[in-house]
Amino acid sequence: MTTLTQTTIAAIATPPGRGGVGVIRLSGPKAYAIAQALSQKALPQARMAGFRQFYDATGQIMDEGLLLFFPNPHSFTGEDVVELQGHGGPVIQNALLARLLELGAIAAKAGEFSMRAFENDKMDLVQAEAIADLIDATSQAAARSAVRSLQGAFSNKVNAVLEKLIHLRLHVEAAIDFPEEEIDFLADGKILALLEDVQSSVSQVQLSARQGQLLREGLQVVIAGKPNAGKSSLLNTLAGVERAIVTDIAGTTRDVLHEKISLNGMPITLTDTAGLRETGDVVEKEGIRRAIREIEQADLLLLVYDLSQGDNPLTLAEQYFAEHLDPKRLMLIGNKSDLTDQAAMLSDYQGFRHVSVSAKQEMGVAVLIDAITAHAGFQPEEDTFIARTRHLDAMKRTQAYLAEAREQLVVYHAGELVAESLRLAQNALGEITGDFRADDLLGKIFGSFCIGK
Repeated sequence: MTTLTQTTIAAIATPPGRGGVGVIRLSGPKAYAIAQALSQKALPQARMAGFRQFYDATGQIMDEGLLLFFPNPHSFTGEDVVELQGHGGPVIQNALLARLLELGAIAAKAGEFSMRAFENDKMDLVQAEAIADLIDATSQAAARSAVRSLQGAFSNKVNAVLEKLIHLRLHVEAAIDFPEEEIDFLADGKILALLEDVQSSVSQVQLSARQGQLLREGLQVVIAGKPNAGKSSLLNTLAGVERAIVTDIAGTTRDVLHEKISLNGMPITLTDTAGLRETGDVVEKEGIRRAIREIEQADLLLLVYDLSQGDNPLTLAEQYFAEHLDPKRLMLIGNKSDLTDQAAMLSDYQGFRHVSVSAKQEMGVAVLIDAITAHAGFQPEEDTFIARTRHLDAMKRTQAYLAEAREQLVVYHAGELVAESLRLAQNALGEITGDFRADDLLGKIFGSFCIGK
């Protein structure tokens, strides 16, 4: 679906600030002519770097550096692309960009270079998203997974399922188109077997995509509990740095404290909150209000209590967030095990997972880390690829349509309805790679990219 554009876009491709080298990119039909006017000299051979001086409108030298030309279609965007590698000061970079705009380029929108690459069949939608995910990766595992998606690992799996789905649709359509045949193709079991195979294939991709989503987005983990239960000590221990202030004075933590960490390779946003208790202190009340707000938004809540005090943690939970008493979201952390005879271990407490630890002595922390990653179902493999929430949503809808198709086939024997459900399933799955898409979806995806990419 190669798209020919009449405009030439330009943008600074390096981050804002001072640096030794700053890169500006041009893409479009006038890229060569604009770069030639800027350098007042013919461009170097394709994909060969050449030293050039860059001139302003009066003929004065603005900067100097390397210039590279990538002719279409063998470029990132599929169009003529020029890269200017000058000095990295923000003043000179902005001046060079302004000169390019004077010569006929227009300022690129966020993600417009990648958008053009997608439109010109240089990559599919998953690969385009992987570029942004590689840039934003917060761990080596996430970066490796983003590279695998960029290289087509995720797309290949989705396309393989799409091929099976298209093959299934052909069989169903044939059964509908030739009803006079003696053999009832809808009832001979072959279509059902093909349908079940497609459902199984989607499930397998879903499992891998879930791991990729965790690598990209991580888990929101909130630490809550009474004052002096050791919440801040636990955050410091898990983070490996003294981020939170720890004292023997109750109510030291008054505000929400966020810390991004990695546990067993999985990104975690760890949040420490104010101690939950009745208080007349206006500032502490506000801290508790913010704590409850964080609790409501958490993927996983770690309710910390003092083992040495003999407290029932669920009593506190029922008082402050009874509606969130869900074993899928709540884990009980008995702290200060060093003051008792309880060993560091994972156990069950009235239906909830319970971990005994000593944050101060760092006892049981490894058990807790394993429990957190197990809660998320995080088991990354070597071939894990990066994935987003929209990918999982598309696969969830695909499975729903496939389930509808199975019901129409097995229960109602309605070929036309089976065919329609399969068509909707293919459309939903095709949204992942961009085979089926809406313009507003593309706008949201590429609008999240950085300028120059």
